[in-house]
Amino acid sequence: MQERVTQDKIFNKNDLPTKGEYENCTFNSCNFSDTNLSEFKFIDCTFNGCNFSLAKVDNTAFRDVKFIDCKMLGLRFDTCNEFGLSFAFDGCQLNHSSFYKTKIKKTIFKNSTLHETDFVETDLTSAVFDNCDLSQALFDHSILEKTDFRTSYNYSIDPENNRIKKAKFSISGISGLLDKYDIDIEK
Repeated sequence: MQERVTQDKIFNKNDLPTKGEYENCTFNSCNFSDTNLSEFKFIDCTFNGCNFSLAKVDNTAFRDVKFIDCKMLGLRFDTCNEFGLSFAFDGCQLNHSSFYKTKIKKTIFKNSTLHETDFVETDLTSAVFDNCDLSQALFDHSILEKTDFRTSYNYSIDPENNRIKKAKFSISGISGLLDKYDIDIEK
C-alpha cells in the first residue's frame, strides 16, 4: 500500500491530517492532544499554536520541523524516528517531555518552558537554549559540548556527570552548575 504524500498544504484548527507523509505543510492551531501520530512523517513543516500534549509519536519522523507557540506537555520525543530527527522550538511549553538518549545536535530552544524535561544521555552538542526556563530539567550523562545556556535559567547541571566542554553559561547561571554542593552563592 502506497503512503499518502501531502505537500504545500495549510491545515487549520480541526482540519487534522491522516496518516502519511507531509512536506512543507503548515499547521495552525491544530489540536493533536492525545492523538496517535505514530508512523507519520513531517518534513520541513511548521506548527503554529498547536497542542501536542500527550500525543503518541512512536516512530514519527520530524525532519527540519519548526514548533512555534505549541503546547507539548509530556511528549516522548525519545520514541520518534531517529533518522534525520531535527526541529526547533520557539515559545513552546515542553514540560514533562522526554528527549532521553536522542541525538539532537544544534537544536534551538527559544523562549520555551522545559520544566522537568528529560535530557538524560541526550546529545545536545551545539544546541541553544535561548531564554528558556529549565526548572528541574534532568541532565545526566548528557553531551552539552558547545551548548549555549547564557540566557536560560533555573537549570541544574552537574559538570562531573555531563560533558560540558566549551558550553556557554552566564555569570548569573553559574549557581546551576554548583547545586550539588548545597552552598549559598550571593549575587
